[in-house]
Amino acid sequence: MQTFDVIVIGAGHAGCEAALIAARLGRRVAVVTLSVERIGRLSCNPAVGGLAKGCLVREIDALGGAMGEVTDATTIQFRRLNTRKGLAVQASRAQVDIALYPATMTRRLRAARGPDGEPAVHLIEGEASEVLTSAGRVTGIELHDGRRLAAPAVVLTTGTFLGGVLHRGAEQTSGGRVGEGAAYALSRSLWGLGIRMGRLKTGTTPRLRAGSIDWSRLEAQAENVRPGEPGSRFSFGPPAPRPGSIQCFLAYTSEATHEVIRAGLVDSPLYTGAITGRGPRYCPSIEDKVVRFAERTRHQLFLEPEGLSTDQVYVGGASTSLPAGSQDRFLRSMVGLEQCEVLQYGYAVEYDFVDPTQLGHDLQLRAVPGLFLAGQINGTSGYEEAAAQGLVAGAHASGAPLRLGRQDAYIGVLIDDLVTRGIGGEPYRMFPSRAEHRLHLREDNADRRLTPIARGLGLVDDTRWGTFEAHAARIRELTATLERPLHPSRATNEQLSTLGIPALTRTVTLRALLARPEVDATQVSPLFPESDLAALEQVEIDVKYAGYLLRDGQRRAEASSLSAVCLDTLDFSSIVGLSTEVRERLDRGRPATLADAARMPGVTPAALDAIAMTLIQRG
Repeated sequence: MQTFDVIVIGAGHAGCEAALIAARLGRRVAVVTLSVERIGRLSCNPAVGGLAKGCLVREIDALGGAMGEVTDATTIQFRRLNTRKGLAVQASRAQVDIALYPATMTRRLRAARGPDGEPAVHLIEGEASEVLTSAGRVTGIELHDGRRLAAPAVVLTTGTFLGGVLHRGAEQTSGGRVGEGAAYALSRSLWGLGIRMGRLKTGTTPRLRAGSIDWSRLEAQAENVRPGEPGSRFSFGPPAPRPGSIQCFLAYTSEATHEVIRAGLVDSPLYTGAITGRGPRYCPSIEDKVVRFAERTRHQLFLEPEGLSTDQVYVGGASTSLPAGSQDRFLRSMVGLEQCEVLQYGYAVEYDFVDPTQLGHDLQLRAVPGLFLAGQINGTSGYEEAAAQGLVAGAHASGAPLRLGRQDAYIGVLIDDLVTRGIGGEPYRMFPSRAEHRLHLREDNADRRLTPIARGLGLVDDTRWGTFEAHAARIRELTATLERPLHPSRATNEQLSTLGIPALTRTVTLRALLARPEVDATQVSPLFPESDLAALEQVEIDVKYAGYLLRDGQRRAEASSLSAVCLDTLDFSSIVGLSTEVRERLDRGRPATLADAARMPGVTPAALDAIAMTLIQRG
């Protein structure tokens, strides 16, 4: 029997981050995957980031994770979202080469080394069939072929493979992804451990042959930020050269498209009852769009070439499980796609997940010590949410207590939502609106928020720490110059005029000038000695949002005071004034702090008062 410090089951985005962070912490790691040729695959869209998701990627990078660096090294188009809004709420999205991304991530896993210089990550091909325990604690796993691996910590990152079934029309196929199998024995093993589980659904879109599309009749969508500009990459480390660039295009459905789709609903597993798991409301299938938004005469689709060496095009916004014939017809009803050739038809996948309210904030099952869960097994959707959970689970499985609060990171919001509130019956997706402190939790300051925490836990190496310290020093230096006065002299006003800034009529500070809504970092950079534009942009955000951030800081301090009230040893059954329902919720969820209890569904203000009174009486 082979022995490891940590076993990771699954090699998707969660599994890769879990394995790499465990290796960084000096652990000997086994990664068990159905196919070592399919590590880090982008199962759905060939893109990373987006609203809130882009911030997750930057937080992963700030904590020593790999997703940001791998994305930057394989980006073929980069866009900034929300550019008509303030800098604090803008977001990043990168389209990546669908072949280069997993290849680059696989190289990262193979290159990981332990303190002795030997490989730290061992890739093992096979199907995990059982979680082994002794006295209620994890001891390892058994593979389908009878091999056993021993470890005191196991991280499950099974994605959509746990009991996976693919649906396309009336056709049903066992699998977690097209062309791959599913894990049924492992699902039974989890049921046998008494773990509460459920069923969810997600889906993907058709892929088209690029040469069959009439691109001249489609609307081009070029990237809106140039390489090298601030905000043109995810990683806070040294910039990586891009492999190339591509252009995306927009297409639109029509009334004719909708008629084809409505006619095909009789064969859609979403409407025949063949699918019982609930899908993501915020990312509906094309069938759902047509039915739920019947008043709309068209829907926008995104045609995204999947890479530099493939002829395959992803049709964003057209997730479907209609039969192949219906897919052909509705696609060919659109302008520019009349002769399109489908290389892979869309399908839905239904899979098992674990109710995440059974987990602690370390993503460890409370009932099974040593068993950690990350990614879609916890009811989430998205590469970024999975990677974030994988990093946290891998750190805790390796003994590093990476606990992030809602006031610290989007990752903290994500995990707290999962373990205290659950997913609400549908796949969970990160949105800016889920974060109470979103003006503080920005993409630009993820390193300032999190890298010192990561350094303290050993997640960040000397090279990355040196880069962070140098960047932080530049920000401090620029901030120190903000009180320098600018007088309304002829020379000053002539310089401002060349920068597109109105002439001064009175003396102002650089801070006051930069605080103006119409002035940006690019304009004023010549006024700062040896300015670093990336650092200056962060200073600009700090200045423009100073008032908001002050008030938010007060709210974060109040939230921290609640988080300091520990409930770990409290017997909820002994508290007078709690209803039976609230007691059951608290016993099942076992909130660690009063703040955690306050966020649990069904825990009323009166119940919180009763808990607080009990704590006061007990001193």
